[in-house]
Amino acid sequence: MASTTEDVKTGLVKGLGLFDSTALVVGTMIGSGIFIVSSDIARQVGSAGLLLVVWLVSAAITMTAALGYGELAAAMPHAGGQYVYLREEFGPLSGFLYGWTLFLVIQTGTIAAVAVAFAKYLGVFIPWIAAGHYLPGAEFIRLDTQRIVAIALLVSLTWLNTRGVRTGAAAQNLFTAAKLSGVLGLAAVGLFLAANPHAVSRNFGSWHAFWGGASLGWTSIRLVGVALVGALFSSDAWNNITFTAGEVKNPRRNVPLSLVLGVAIVTSLYLTLNVVYLRALPLEAIQGAPEDRVATAAASVLLGSIAVKLVALTIVLSTCGCVNGLVLMGARVYYAMALDGLFFERAGKLDSVRHTPTASLFMQCAWACLLTLSGRYSDLLDYVIFAVMLFYILTIAGLFRLRRTQPNLDRPYRAFGYPVLPALYIAAGTLVEILLLIYKPNFTWPGLIIVLLGIPVYFLRTRRPTSSPRT
Repeated sequence: MASTTEDVKTGLVKGLGLFDSTALVVGTMIGSGIFIVSSDIARQVGSAGLLLVVWLVSAAITMTAALGYGELAAAMPHAGGQYVYLREEFGPLSGFLYGWTLFLVIQTGTIAAVAVAFAKYLGVFIPWIAAGHYLPGAEFIRLDTQRIVAIALLVSLTWLNTRGVRTGAAAQNLFTAAKLSGVLGLAAVGLFLAANPHAVSRNFGSWHAFWGGASLGWTSIRLVGVALVGALFSSDAWNNITFTAGEVKNPRRNVPLSLVLGVAIVTSLYLTLNVVYLRALPLEAIQGAPEDRVATAAASVLLGSIAVKLVALTIVLSTCGCVNGLVLMGARVYYAMALDGLFFERAGKLDSVRHTPTASLFMQCAWACLLTLSGRYSDLLDYVIFAVMLFYILTIAGLFRLRRTQPNLDRPYRAFGYPVLPALYIAAGTLVEILLLIYKPNFTWPGLIIVLLGIPVYFLRTRRPTSSPRT
């Protein structure tokens, strides 16, 4: 049964409406990935058709998961979201392992990586940032100009989010509106105003050109399955809105609805942008885009020299909004874990004036800053893609378990397409996991090890008395 403390007032302020929640979903999903990863995907699959298939499959998988999470969000509209779902589905250990991996790598590693991406693209406008000079005597801690800017962004946005959930949400709404303007502008130009005739002919001129000779056999399935890593990672963080359910107005309606609306908006934009890339650049140019900056390369063809700065500005706004949303929402998981005695006790305290988990926010900030200095966040994120998918699969599988173990649980919304769509998600996700284990073992096994290391930590933690257990 759910903890009884979930039914008492937590002190969190319900300050997020449907628009705010949807902006958080959109703002955290769109980071820097969509402007870069299509280049690597194109190299892996080798055809325009399979490139679009990868993004279509990613959209279908993400939306199916969002529909399933909608039922859980409506039934358990509490701070912590997915952590709470896993705890109720499979017990506290599964919830802890998710929260452990989220804090150690998933959330903080993503925050670090996106903050550094922000600094790199800000360097287009401020050359001394792009130069990446080390501070005198700071080489040993890797403190260069890019990392200084990234850390300054992390600290600033963390502080902003301590001022109250409405303040953080207002900033997110502004960032999301700005980034959507840039993305929609590029999409509109590429679809309706300009195109590269050579690229259109090369990528869409014939069946063979579109598919590149690919057959619909096992080879194509394998290529798409392995290449999904980039597309799924670019679409990740859609679930973060569940972390803040305790601060959403009418959460049983608005959290599920914001999940579906946000995922639909972002995945549609992602597919549209990839069509734009294919209308602007021949497949070979997408595969060979300098530093994989396919959006910049496509915009240069469509808009000329001004495109570099326009795309850079869009990415600066996009990454800033992404970091803000991740900072705001991630801290709520550690807050919920602390209430269960599974995280530092201080993280479970709220600011008495603004009702924000200030300590949790700064703990998250400190670890993300350390990852930024380490320079290892990119490797860590590669390692945990497998773990991220594993937790998604487990959470969706828990739908079936909860239907059986808690048949009387209040479910204002039931997963669309149940049991077929959740079962298909589990099957598709499992296939992707198997393909990653076979074809990218160097990335998958380390991620699994990071998760498993949490098991002894959990048992050590639960043996210690805590002054703030849930009762």
